[in-house]
This record gives sequence, C-alpha cells and structure tokens, in this order.
Amino acid sequence: MDDIVVALNKAPSCDRAMKVFEACEFGASGDVQLGAVVEKKCEGDFLSRLKDPQRRAYQREMRVCDRKYRNESGTMYVSFTAFCRAIVAQRFSHRAQKLAGSSPRR
Repeated sequence: MDDIVVALNKAPSCDRAMKVFEACEFGASGDVQLGAVVEKKCEGDFLSRLKDPQRRAYQREMRVCDRKYRNESGTMYVSFTAFCRAIVAQRFSHRAQKLAGSSPRR
C-alpha cells in the first residue's frame, strides 16, 4: 500500500495517477486511501481556480458519489465510491486544462 501511495504521489499528472490507481486497485476499502491521493493530485490542476458556482458543482458531484452506494454493504462499494470521486476530480482536471488551452497530460 505504501509503495502505491508513493507511486501515486510521484505521478507527473492526474491522468497518470489515475492509471496507477486503476492498475493497483484492491476492489476494497483500501482504495479509499489511494483514491484520496488521486483526488488531491487532480485537484491541484483546478481547485484553487474554481469560482464559487464551479466549486459548488464539484462538491455536488462528489456528494453524488458519496451517496451512490451508501445503502450497499460490502467493501467493494467503498471502492466504487473512491473511484467515482477520483473520476469526478479527473473530469474537472480535464475541463480546467481544456479551458487553459492545454490538453490533459497523460
């Protein structure tokens, strides 16, 4: 787990961190920690530049992920939530890079 977290932190971009996450997923609650690292990596591309309406939209989408599997039992649903949140962060990263005139770094 620690080695995966190091690899995620060293990933040069949001997309590369997501690829590491996908390759190293546990399909269980351990994915929460990995997903959080990916979220943080992706948020570095956009979070500080979001205006209030965009920030609320981002938070709303994250809450949708949090609610999506809340009534399900089993650790795989915790993993699904972690992936959902990471995907939302990645999508916002892509949007920010597109608006900035650069293509997402893969």
